[in-house]
Amino acid sequence: MSGFIFQIPPRIVFGPGYVQKVGEEAKRFGSTAMVVTGRTATTRSGALDAVVASLEAAGLAVVKFAEVESDPSVAIVEKGAALAREKGVDVLVALGGGSPMDAAKGMAILMTNEGSIAKYEKEQPANAGAPIIAVPTTAGTASEITRFTVITDPEARIKMLITFPGIIPRVAVLDPELTVSMPPAITAATGMDALTHAMEAYISLRGNALTAVQALEAIELIGDNLVRAVMNGADMEARQNMLLGQMLAGFAFSNASVALVHSMSRPLGAHFGIPHGTANAMLLPPVMAFNRPACTDKMARVAMALGEPVEGLSLREASLVAVEALDALFMETGLPRRLSKFGVTESSIPALAKDALASGSTANNPRVPTQDEIEGIYASIL
Repeated sequence: MSGFIFQIPPRIVFGPGYVQKVGEEAKRFGSTAMVVTGRTATTRSGALDAVVASLEAAGLAVVKFAEVESDPSVAIVEKGAALAREKGVDVLVALGGGSPMDAAKGMAILMTNEGSIAKYEKEQPANAGAPIIAVPTTAGTASEITRFTVITDPEARIKMLITFPGIIPRVAVLDPELTVSMPPAITAATGMDALTHAMEAYISLRGNALTAVQALEAIELIGDNLVRAVMNGADMEARQNMLLGQMLAGFAFSNASVALVHSMSRPLGAHFGIPHGTANAMLLPPVMAFNRPACTDKMARVAMALGEPVEGLSLREASLVAVEALDALFMETGLPRRLSKFGVTESSIPALAKDALASGSTANNPRVPTQDEIEGIYASIL
């Protein structure tokens, strides 16, 4: 076995009602906190009020930045960072789904480093970012525990992936009660996103013994609980298991990286605005069917994790069962199955495939594709 480095947040606080602990966690970093969140969802759900109340009860001054859009832009990150510097903010509290988490990570970099956030797509920041406490309200991105942030440049029509250990949140506060307000479609999309993280971490060429254990446990938890959470959002056992599963998937992919599904989903978001989780969900079954011959042993183990009866089957037969099980699970979520629903056309596929092939995560795939093969996968779900 080759050596590896494994990085996760220093502190994880997990449990129902634990949003009340945000204030006592934040006060360890200073006296002024800025809550970074979206424009409406956390206000409607009451999550923003709960976080602010906890911070104020702990004696912190609170600055609200409830302006983060879906797929946060360079402009919004720089605006938030400027406000944080102006107000003397000591700690950022990222509240919401992946977008507020990504935005807060970008802001954290700019609070301690000079220049535009775009600079750090290709250059490591000189200084660790400002402290972040991450409080997810969805169960999918695992951004609360990762070293990644994705910032959108709308003018260039690209999504910049910034990878930097200095933006791993100092504390992740995971309260399953905050995820109950997710509607079924978002529960499904974020859950399939988490399943994709686990699957790609497990088969990634950069995986290791630790990431394999975590990825398989995540696959089992998500496989058992995703449809339950979609069908009944008040099922607290399913909600808690989904939040735990997506966190374990985050541990795995943050250290093993993702692969071809993500390479192919990013240009769909950049060019057609397809939500990240939805794009991953559509791509997961056909990409895993493409990968299967290169990792039959791992795919057979995936079938077992998904609870499929594989006793007496060969590795090849069991690996085929895994692909069928992934597709069946995707169908049960009710998510869209065709790219054409989002305006993708046959003529757009070559450009999408070119972008996907150039993505760094493609090299982690167990079966390295050609551009023609990527085009074929897109075409299969057009």
